[in-house]
Amino acid sequence: MMAERVTVTRGVYLVSAVRRDQYPAEEKPEIVFLGRSNVGKSSLINSLTRVHNLARVSSQPGKTQTINFYEVSLKIAGEEARRDFYLVDLPGYGYAKIGKGQRAIWQKFIREYLLSSPRISFVCQLIDARRAPMPSDIEMFHWLVENGLAVLPVATKIDKVKKTARAKNIAAIREALAGPEIDILPYSSVKNEGRSDLLDVIAAALVK
Repeated sequence: MMAERVTVTRGVYLVSAVRRDQYPAEEKPEIVFLGRSNVGKSSLINSLTRVHNLARVSSQPGKTQTINFYEVSLKIAGEEARRDFYLVDLPGYGYAKIGKGQRAIWQKFIREYLLSSPRISFVCQLIDARRAPMPSDIEMFHWLVENGLAVLPVATKIDKVKKTARAKNIAAIREALAGPEIDILPYSSVKNEGRSDLLDVIAAALVK
């Protein structure tokens, strides 16, 4: 088996925040994960870091209600020093069962973070591979792009899509978001499919 080019050597929960003064003080690049509630963010974070239950997985949509910062270290083949970054987990959007007041609060502190943090390298927007993007997915993608944030759409739960339908589903996501030129990264947290690819993308962003 070929050795992985990028290895996660450490992944720890650092802090939860809803205000700027609660963000980590130490300057490190930030890789942001966001998506609709129940899209599989926590499972993907646990798969990516290979730290069991680093992000709490819940069957209850809307469980994440704060901006959660995790500190992750990578070892990149050919480099002596390890690369550290913050993996930032944002509350899920598009969950209709929370109250309007709570949703407005979430939107405010999420928007403030995304627009104010100078340390964001790129945003992983998670989209369920089993179905076409929802209007909230499309709206969020265009908002991120319009505000100058680099976005990598990640098609989650790809293991639940028949292999014969995967290309069609990925094409549907690509077309709904921005047309045929955009890259979509398929990911299965169950089988760790796409893990090496996503780590390669993160490593490339860190060495710029």
